[in-house]
Amino acid sequence: MSKKNSRSPQTAPRLPMSEVPLPGIDPAWSTTVTVASTAAVEPVRGRKRRWHLLDNGPALEKAGKTPRGLILAVHGNPTWSYLWHSVLEAATDSDQPWRVVAVDQLDMGFSERTELFRRLEDRVQDLSDLTAELGIDTADVPVVTLAHDWGGLISQGWAQEHPNIHAATILTNTAVHHDNAEPIPTALQVALNSALHQPLTKETTAFLDTTLALADPAPSREVKKAFKAPYRTRERRQAIANFVADIPAPKDHPSHAAYERIAGRMSAREVPTLLLWGTNDPVFQQRYLDDLLRRAPHADVHRFEGAKHLVGESRDIATPILTWLDEHFGDGLPLTQQHREKRANASDDFSPFFAELDARRTDDSPAVVDMGPVAQTMDGTAPALNVERTVTWAQLSSEVDRLGAALLRTGVRPGDRVNLMVPPSSLLTTLIYSCLRIGAVIVVADQGLGRKGLTRALKGSSPDWFIGIRKALVGAKALGWPGRKISAVSLDPVTKKALGIEHTIPELLDSVTTVNHGELPVVDPDAEAAVLFTSGSTGPAKGVVYTHRQMAGMRDAIRVTYGLRAGTGLVAGFAPFALLGPALGAASVTPDMDVTQPKTLTARALAEAVMAIDATAIFASPAAISNVLTTADELAPAQRDALSRVNLMLSAGAPIPEALLERLQTLLPAAELHTPYGMTEALPLTDVSLNVIRAAREDAQMGFPGAGNGVCVGTPVHGAQLGILPLDHSGAVIDEITTEPGVTGEIVARAPHAKDHYDRLWITERISDQTPGWHRTGDVGHFDAKERLWVEGRLAHVINTSRGPVTPVAAEHAAESIPGVGRTALVGVGPQGSQTTVAVIETEPAPQKPGLAPADLADRVRATVEFATGIRPSAVMVIPEHPTDIRHNSKIDRAALSQWAERVLSGGKMSAL
Repeated sequence: MSKKNSRSPQTAPRLPMSEVPLPGIDPAWSTTVTVASTAAVEPVRGRKRRWHLLDNGPALEKAGKTPRGLILAVHGNPTWSYLWHSVLEAATDSDQPWRVVAVDQLDMGFSERTELFRRLEDRVQDLSDLTAELGIDTADVPVVTLAHDWGGLISQGWAQEHPNIHAATILTNTAVHHDNAEPIPTALQVALNSALHQPLTKETTAFLDTTLALADPAPSREVKKAFKAPYRTRERRQAIANFVADIPAPKDHPSHAAYERIAGRMSAREVPTLLLWGTNDPVFQQRYLDDLLRRAPHADVHRFEGAKHLVGESRDIATPILTWLDEHFGDGLPLTQQHREKRANASDDFSPFFAELDARRTDDSPAVVDMGPVAQTMDGTAPALNVERTVTWAQLSSEVDRLGAALLRTGVRPGDRVNLMVPPSSLLTTLIYSCLRIGAVIVVADQGLGRKGLTRALKGSSPDWFIGIRKALVGAKALGWPGRKISAVSLDPVTKKALGIEHTIPELLDSVTTVNHGELPVVDPDAEAAVLFTSGSTGPAKGVVYTHRQMAGMRDAIRVTYGLRAGTGLVAGFAPFALLGPALGAASVTPDMDVTQPKTLTARALAEAVMAIDATAIFASPAAISNVLTTADELAPAQRDALSRVNLMLSAGAPIPEALLERLQTLLPAAELHTPYGMTEALPLTDVSLNVIRAAREDAQMGFPGAGNGVCVGTPVHGAQLGILPLDHSGAVIDEITTEPGVTGEIVARAPHAKDHYDRLWITERISDQTPGWHRTGDVGHFDAKERLWVEGRLAHVINTSRGPVTPVAAEHAAESIPGVGRTALVGVGPQGSQTTVAVIETEPAPQKPGLAPADLADRVRATVEFATGIRPSAVMVIPEHPTDIRHNSKIDRAALSQWAERVLSGGKMSAL
């Protein structure tokens, strides 16, 4: 950066800063500069004012580093430039450094106390005066604004006055507008109360203390002292009170006109934008993020689940900021550009996901059959159990078109997000295909996430519309789920008003008798089609975004891999597969079960579903299969006969032991049993049949190269490619793809039906796509010499011992081969690099309480695992039932087990999880 064009401020005299330790701050960054103020509030134009800054420019110059650009960092209330200490440190130490100028706004931090009430326009002008004095306005480098809290509005005001040099925007929890449709946040209402305003903001440190409490985890005592250092006396806190009083939401507020002008101009000029957001901020809530996205729909977003207002103090924001800057101003390639290139290279051969409905408009054969409690008619009446509702292809096609037209006329637009809270059924099928038909984006988060998980998912995805059954609408009202409300079933006027219902699906269908197909838009293959949420078994559920092209790719991969054709009858006993039947041209039936609890599927319910449409294919989860086998003795002869005619069985969600498949084969003697491997991000990726599993086991026993040490999941499905990123001795991933047999590492994949991106999780997306063109799955495994993939577990569950990384699956399967031992989890305890292995097992019968396994059982488990894998668990523990995710009822929460085992083995209380 040229000294000529961007001056460094003079060396600072020692400030009161020296009296308090400031963790993370290099004293050399502390500088002051005297600036002539032209703010309207000044009684004398040009009055000199002293600013305090944290500026790493001189440190970079001394180190001989040339910055790529300048970050102008603006704090809010009641913080100061210390807010950006992690960004300053990272930007200084980076191989691709940036100069960071973090300001203390006048009357804040260690800048001068002017004793004037500086309003929004004054502060925007103050910042302009400062950048002119520093030579930033004429520097030939990109200037990126970084702001938090009310610094967001001020920095945007500055950016709009400096369009020639402002190159990008980075914002953490902030707001640029409040439309007064809802009250301002409670914390600000309290602080604005005339009786409490001065006592909370100036007379005491209450407002400051409350702000510092809005970090999770909480800052250290030293960090809290650093934030409070400039505000020790009531006189030095006057601007905290003034800042709160200048909140310009009311129309008659002195700063309202400036505030509206800045907010209105934000969308007029598109610059690269990054939004880093703490989701649990009680002040700058989700609605303010939604508002920013309406003004900057091109923005990259990352939502830090659980983080609060001081997101930069509780989460690493410096690393993603520098990575993002490198992509936009350095040698990297922005993810948005990567996605554009991926779409540009996509095949032109596109058939919409719903195309089969157009081909079956006059077909009176069954398309969708509901069984039991989901057999709910469109008028909202609920029939008794064990009844059916059948919708023909002609009826389904007509209802999809009519409902699509009705939704358009109601105000739903292509690109609008529509959350569907309806059980898998013909009704849900109609809703899904109607939304896809008109280009609306379906948001699907099942009840298996639980109340907190659902709330987190729905608020994070911000649907514009919410369509649900009565129970879901009651929950939406109570929990504040977003979206304009439409009832899936008829409701009485009183209930509609109480729940804020604008329309009902029966009313919308009745409002359209004929459809002019010209009014139904042609979908863009590369527009968003769906946001599907992961199970939440490895952390908070993530929204996975699919385009229409990728949805069609999923359909085609399944159709080609399994030979599913129009006329096939399938039983959808696993919620994700419920939407596939009509796309495949297959008649589908949802069994009498709670699809959010797969283990509720019984053998009789499965058989009755098969009989309803003479189904030849079944989709079900491992937990569902397990319960079907448990209840198989209840089957009548006719039901067993129906199951004997099934010729294809697919199970996804988790690997199934060979022994369980062998038992299933006796129940479905004519069926090919397949267990495709995949994930919400790409389903399926591989396919394996029971016959291949048997052959793979025999190969492993014979020492065939690469066979064994995991679960064989077969070979890639139609269109998919797989590779391995090897693990080094420390368990780190080496970013060099291999398919060499026997090399263990992270599994990477690419396919036409792989996700487009994670929803509002830029950092997560960046990690998953850091091997260009490939999705990093987070699973570990290896290939054998026959190109079959063996999955060894999750990357997060690799145990890093002093002898190298240990993957858990093979050891777990070895333990489960012991009579009386049920599901097993091998977890690590101790520090990374020297962890020891602990086997946590379920037993039959289940132990009365968790704890150490009996000595004889522990010896058998150790010996069996060591013989099979070379791993000898240091401890064996028993547990009545493993903690699992809700969606699949099968994915063990190993992180919770590891923490529990370490606590107990360290002498902690022998308690339940």
